[in-house]
Amino acid sequence: MKTFIRVIEYWVPSEDGSLLEFGGGLFGPAHRFAAVSQNLCFGRGEGLPGRAWDTGHPIVLKELSGSYFRRASAAKAAGLTCGIAVPIFKGSELSSVAVIFCGDDEEHAGAIELWGNDPEESTDMTLVDGYYGTTGDTFEFISRATAFRRGTGLPGMAWEQQKPVFLPDLGKGSGFLRADSAVKVGINRGFAIPCSTLDGHSFVMAFLSALATPIARRVETWELDPTGMRLRRTLGFSESKAADEDHETIATADVSASAAGAIARAFASGVPSVAEPVIAIPVAPQGRITAVMALHF
Repeated sequence: MKTFIRVIEYWVPSEDGSLLEFGGGLFGPAHRFAAVSQNLCFGRGEGLPGRAWDTGHPIVLKELSGSYFRRASAAKAAGLTCGIAVPIFKGSELSSVAVIFCGDDEEHAGAIELWGNDPEESTDMTLVDGYYGTTGDTFEFISRATAFRRGTGLPGMAWEQQKPVFLPDLGKGSGFLRADSAVKVGINRGFAIPCSTLDGHSFVMAFLSALATPIARRVETWELDPTGMRLRRTLGFSESKAADEDHETIATADVSASAAGAIARAFASGVPSVAEPVIAIPVAPQGRITAVMALHF
């Protein structure tokens, strides 16, 4: 099963804070791309990670080839067609930059969207940019003409809750406002994540995917329990089971020790952590970690 997300990597500030250095990642079969990446570093404003660091907000790069992206040939060889870089702040300091790469083919249906709100200009969240691959022009047109209030639709729900929102079936009363158009192009799942910023703006990154190319093989979110002392899994969705699990009855016993450790490290440090085939990524809107998303590949 091909997944919509093909590669995830993360970059961390150097000891003196002048550069971003390779921190780790999950690369799957993209071995050449991994080898090239491990030897790189980025200054502020340089390459995709450096630009996200410099702007302080997520960036969607819809075309890796012919752009400022430094690893275009290796990305093309690995079948990667677009990337999104997400800076992660812990408090007022940059802790890391996560970069997520996706690919598509003729049978692929899906999109990456970046939604944003400037509170001085509007109370709505509108589309900043998006990658729609082979999805078609109609869905993109509708998306660019859509705006969300806080709490409305997939981006609005993530904005209001300040934590990830996963909708396993967009066509079944999920509150997804573009459900009819999504179903027509084969999109059936949505995953939205509020992103880190420090300037008062709000951003939400949304992944929309189809049955043939799910976002990941398994999606989880972890949050502190009511005592504030332990992390508990508040969402678990497996493509192999194709059913949402009852989060209230989930124990942590079925999570491997290495994966549990990665999730805990990500929450404590604000830096993604890998325990193959899992990557744990902290979610930290406004510099406060509210959850960890764990993606299984």
